Amino acid sequence: MKIALKTVRAWMRDPRQFSVKSPDRHCPICDYTGRFHALGTPPRWDGRCPNCGSRERHRLIHLFLTREGIDLKDGRTILHFAPEAYFVKDMAGNAAYHTADLVPGKARHAMDMADMKLFEDASVDVVIANHVLEHVPDDRKAMRESFRVLKPGGFALYTVPQNWAREETYENPALTTKAERYAHYLDESHLRYYGRDFPERVREAGFTVEAWRLPAEDEAGYGLAKEDVLWIARKPG
Repeated sequence: MKIALKTVRAWMRDPRQFSVKSPDRHCPICDYTGRFHALGTPPRWDGRCPNCGSRERHRLIHLFLTREGIDLKDGRTILHFAPEAYFVKDMAGNAAYHTADLVPGKARHAMDMADMKLFEDASVDVVIANHVLEHVPDDRKAMRESFRVLKPGGFALYTVPQNWAREETYENPALTTKAERYAHYLDESHLRYYGRDFPERVREAGFTVEAWRLPAEDEAGYGLAKEDVLWIARKPG
C-alpha cells in the first residue's frame, strides 16, 4: 500500500515518467525490485526507490561498502555531513556515528565542513560527504579539514556533481542569484560545477584518491546515475 500511494504521488508530480515502459530496478539497500520513481528538478526518471526513498548516490555508497566488505558499525568513528535519513536510521544507537550540518538542529553537531573545530587531529576513521562539497564556499579547506581529522589509514567518501565534458571545475563568484546559479550549475544552491580535475583538488589536501563505480551493465539494474563516481580519499598511514 505504501508503494502504491507513493506511485500515485509520483504520477501526480510527473506523469510523463509513466508514459514509457521502464525495466525493473533493484535497490540494494532495502531489496525492493520494481519500477523506480523520478526525482529532482528537472526530474531524473528512475532515480528514487519507492520503498526506502534512496537516491542514486545513496545506492552507490551502499554498494561500495557491501562489496568491499566494510562494516561501519564495527566501532570506527564516523563523521557524516548532511546525513541521509536512511543512513541515520541504519546507524541508530551507534555512539561512534557523528552527524553534522551547517544548520543547527538538523544533525548531532552544528558545524561547517570547512571548520571541524569540534574534532581533534587524527580522531576520525571515516568522513562522508555525499553531494556536500559543491555547497561549501571554501571546498579546498573542507578537504584539508577532512584530512586533518582523519586518522592515518582513514578515508573520506565524496560524491559531487561533475561535468565530465570539462577539464577544469567551473566556479564564478559573480553568480549571486538563484536563477544565475541554476542556469550555470543546474542547481540554485551550488557554488561550482566540478570538472574532471576534482580528484586533483582532493590530492592537494594530502589524500591518495581512487574512483569507484560499477560496470556499466550494472548501473541500469541498480538505477545508478551514469555520471556518478564515488571518490575514496585515503589518508596515508
